[in-house]
Formats: sequence, structure tokens, C-alpha cells
Amino acid sequence: MDEIVRQALAKWPNVPYCYGWLALDARGAWRMRDERAQAGKLPGERINNEALLGFINRNYTHDEQGRWYFQNGPQRVYVDLEATPYIARTDETGSFLLHTGERLGKIDSAGMNEDGLLILQSGDIAAQIDDRDMVQCLGLLRAGEAGELAASDEELLSWLNNAAEDASQLHFRDGDRLLPIELISRAEIPARFGFVPSPRP
Repeated sequence: MDEIVRQALAKWPNVPYCYGWLALDARGAWRMRDERAQAGKLPGERINNEALLGFINRNYTHDEQGRWYFQNGPQRVYVDLEATPYIARTDETGSFLLHTGERLGKIDSAGMNEDGLLILQSGDIAAQIDDRDMVQCLGLLRAGEAGELAASDEELLSWLNNAAEDASQLHFRDGDRLLPIELISRAEIPARFGFVPSPRP
């Protein structure tokens, strides 16, 4: 958290919280949602100002209830999450970079929703992969009990359609480790990773 934010919190500790005005979309873009966007359930205007983006990213955190927010000086601005609290992209080295600019740490678990999008967990960070980067991730999927074979498109589709009833395994290769992939429906993701997608008073 920025020092200027800490000072503002100390000076004005009782500023009312803000809800519904800021959102993080499934591609890692911050969006400002004015009253018209909120009323029409629209995504809102994408924030492109680099200085503002850096300020939001540095002061993005969560409370004990799993509600994510941006600490804007003395005001806590709660965030509506389209997917997960973090969105990850691949970089030129094959590593994963969070939408905040930080690298994703050691991957503890891997999941996939019914749309075939990966969700990676590292510690208390849950990050869905930007859909534009899933092509680069397909080579990391392995099929079979031992995960010895690259998963074909057909095997991936079959797994997505039958994972609830089928014992066959899909794995995510992280270096020399193979992590079993769990099928997690979009509706189950918030509870599974302990966050509130749309915080309200």
C-alpha cells in the first residue's frame, strides 16, 4: 500500500465505503462503472491511464470476508469481479504474469471451468487465465492417469463434457510437476477460492 494512502487512512479513518463503481473484467482490465453502467448492468469504461492503473494495482487487496477492494486514499472502493480476483497472462518466457504486473508464484493447484479456462492458485492468489492466452497454455495440458501425453483437442473436450462422471485425468504441467486439474463450474468458483464476486453493503 502506498505511504500516501496510509497517511490518508490515518487522517480520515471513517470515510464511507464505495460499492459498484469499479470492476475487474475477465481479461484483467479495470473498468469504471458510473450510474448508467450500473443501472444497465454494463461492463463500464475501461481505465487506460497508466498512472491510475499503477495506483489501483499497488493498493488492491481484500478484507477478511473475501471482498476485494482498491484503497483510494481514505476511501475503500470495493471491486466487482467478473472472474477471479486476479487475471493472469503468459509472457515471452512462458511464465504467468498477473494483471497487477506481479509474477504468479509457485502454482499449488489448477482448475478449469466449463468454458475451458484455467484457474491457477498460488497461495491465497486465484487467477483465471485471460482467454486470449489459453492457446499458449494448451501445450501444458496432459492426458491420462500419469499425464504422460499431451492432451489433444478431442481429449480436452471429452474431459470437459464428462469430468463429473469420468475418472480419467487431465493434468497441468508446471515445469517437472504434474498437477491434476479439477473441473470447477463458474458458479462454484467464488466459494472454492473464498472471494465475493459483487460486494455490497
